[in-house]
Amino acid sequence: MTPQQYVQDKAAASGSSFYYAFLFLPPTRRAAITAFYAFCREVDDVVDEVSDPGVAATKLAWWRKAVAEAWDGRPHHPVLQALMPLAADHGIRAEHLSQVIDGCEMDLTQTRYLDETALLRYCHLVAGVVGEVAAGIFGNAPGTTLSPATLRYAHTLGRAFQLTNIIRDVGDDARRGRIYLPVAELQRFEVKASELLQREAPWGYSERFTALMKFQAARAHRYYDEALAALPAEERRAQRPGLMMAEIYRTLLREIEAGGFQVLHQRVSLTPLRKLWLAWQTNWRER
Repeated sequence: MTPQQYVQDKAAASGSSFYYAFLFLPPTRRAAITAFYAFCREVDDVVDEVSDPGVAATKLAWWRKAVAEAWDGRPHHPVLQALMPLAADHGIRAEHLSQVIDGCEMDLTQTRYLDETALLRYCHLVAGVVGEVAAGIFGNAPGTTLSPATLRYAHTLGRAFQLTNIIRDVGDDARRGRIYLPVAELQRFEVKASELLQREAPWGYSERFTALMKFQAARAHRYYDEALAALPAEERRAQRPGLMMAEIYRTLLREIEAGGFQVLHQRVSLTPLRKLWLAWQTNWRER
């Protein structure tokens, strides 16, 4: 299997909303974002699939070393072999990959976040940085940099995506021992961590939980609005893949809201066909 086929299979197997936006990119940009996304999946899977924190930490340390060696001209893993020929032209730097690893390492050492500031630091590493890299791949010419406004859009949109993921995955994350909803907000809405961990009906659903989740959703919507307002009109065409992802993710968030935030016992998702349809609609609208 070639490195290119490896990253393609990794991205497709994830079932992520991102994958459907990649399909509309020119081949070189699609190859770059697919390889970068495959890297993100690799390191994220270490945290989600390795039950022993010590083993997971060792694996992430291996990835950190592998990134450094790749930028020294010695890429060993298929993901890095696929990424390196494309990195320079698309503004992908070793520090970007290291920051993604930093974010994943937080999941090994921190399972609670005191307040919004602490949560947004985590979102910066695992999503804001990813958003900036993706926007660079989508829209800037080789050797150029994105405008500050487009970088702000990309970082803020990545934050909105991560907040949507957190809302969707409250139940799954709690069962892994992680609660991303800030402690200060749990206390404000009088929701106990133990309620998020209930395994039997009616789980932890209550008016208090619904109010808490409405607060989370409102914050995510605020960042979607802020991101889209920051994107310069002249950049919208180039940034269409990001706008496709925004349409898919925000539709998911609205589905969760419409369903009454039933996220403790199930993982709400959109069908692949609906994701593809939303991506196609956005691509057509932004032509």
